[in-house]
Amino acid sequence: MSERKICRVRQVMKEKFDVVDRMATVRDALLTMKHVDTKCLIVNKRNEDDEFGVLLISDISRHVLAQGRSPDRVNVYEIMAKPIITVEPDMDIRHCARLFARFDLSRAPVVEGGHVVGIVSFTDLVLKGFVELESIDEPAEAEDMS
Repeated sequence: MSERKICRVRQVMKEKFDVVDRMATVRDALLTMKHVDTKCLIVNKRNEDDEFGVLLISDISRHVLAQGRSPDRVNVYEIMAKPIITVEPDMDIRHCARLFARFDLSRAPVVEGGHVVGIVSFTDLVLKGFVELESIDEPAEAEDMS
């Protein structure tokens, strides 16, 4: 019986992400954003008893741009999601994908020891993780034929 291979969130997550303060304006948050490929900003905790928040680029589009609001007059806390669902870096990507599907998520912060260590998205799970799992699980037919 073959052992099932596991690809973990840690293997596919993006380790570079942007953190913003909840009081920042949307314009300031966007101007400080260096890692656009994550498509989100992590909103820092106010203190250890607080929770992380997240601001998706789609939230800015929906709640600021589409409504004709000025990004200089909207603070991050007004449109961010909080509290948020986070995942652990050692979670199997299959479980992470099920969690995303169940709660209709597109991405989530990866938290270890109370600190955000990365961002993982459905895209990362499929394009990096699923492809890796498929290559791991493929039987070595070419070797058997010789």
